[in-house]
Amino acid sequence: MSFVFSPRRRVTVVEMLAAACVALLLTAPPAAAGPREADDVDGTVTWSVRPADASGEDGRAWVEQELDPGETATEHLALRNLSDQDVTFRITAADGYFGENGRFSMLPSDQESVDAGLWIDVTDEVTVRADETAILPFTTVVPENASPGDHAAGIAASILSRQAMDGGGTVGVESRVGFRVMTRVAGDVDPGVTVDGVFASYRASGNPFAPGAAAVRFDVVNIGNTRVVVTGAVEAAGRVIEFPADAEPDQELLPGDRRTVVVPVDDLWPTVFVPAHLHVTPRVLEGSGSEMAPLSVSLGVWAWPWSQLAVLAGLALIVGSGLWGRVRSKRRLTRMLALAREEGRREARRRDGA
Repeated sequence: MSFVFSPRRRVTVVEMLAAACVALLLTAPPAAAGPREADDVDGTVTWSVRPADASGEDGRAWVEQELDPGETATEHLALRNLSDQDVTFRITAADGYFGENGRFSMLPSDQESVDAGLWIDVTDEVTVRADETAILPFTTVVPENASPGDHAAGIAASILSRQAMDGGGTVGVESRVGFRVMTRVAGDVDPGVTVDGVFASYRASGNPFAPGAAAVRFDVVNIGNTRVVVTGAVEAAGRVIEFPADAEPDQELLPGDRRTVVVPVDDLWPTVFVPAHLHVTPRVLEGSGSEMAPLSVSLGVWAWPWSQLAVLAGLALIVGSGLWGRVRSKRRLTRMLALAREEGRREARRRDGA
């Protein structure tokens, strides 16, 4: 998670460290069961925050709602204190975003929201008894001038604890847990995705008898007003490498998001130039009623066989050296035979003269 500090006011070391520790673990990716529990820095306070209705948790991982401009909707959250002590929690809402790793988070407390995080009204603070659950309502009020499309926010419960520093003293650390609140404002839905910055690189193996590896790097940009999930594949050397990989989260992009994707292509032999094709398949999430056409880009990987050429050059040098040695040996033998014949002729002339 990145943190932006305003240059117009002085930020203390305590604030910086506190902001740096505000890693909000909201929901897991869609394949996960839901929000995770969190512990504070000393491990004595544990709590969870999940979507709910007025009677308790309702099994949702996060909140999805579709509202008209100016419309208001009330939802609930279940804040469970799993500790053996009463705890006072601070309740906050803020704009949400997806990081480069595809995980959802929300702005840290030192950054001001400008979008859907401002639409949520919830109580500022609540005290929950040990091993009990509080059901809290929160209201989303969509402005009259809200733009159609998807708007992301998060809502969380946090505590502020004290952590001792090596040099003495303490630092305040804010820990918070929550879930995402996705609001689609009704109106014209206009999904759109582009691909740019496509670049392929090759890394040769140090072993000339082993293949190298390539990487295809590109940016996916959501130019529409709805969030999309992006999947696809790279075709190279007769193989298809799909992305994201099984262990990676879905690449979900909010409107305006730009995401850099790197697809590794292993076991690629250096054949000077390897044609490749990039296929990107954007998918609008349910409820939009719009389909998106896949995108394809042709590219190539320059894979120079330098190590193999070095081996061939070495072999050529060895063979050439051997051939040259044979030529020199043959020439030397020829000279020796000519000298022997000449010596024989001289010897014969001496005997005839005698």
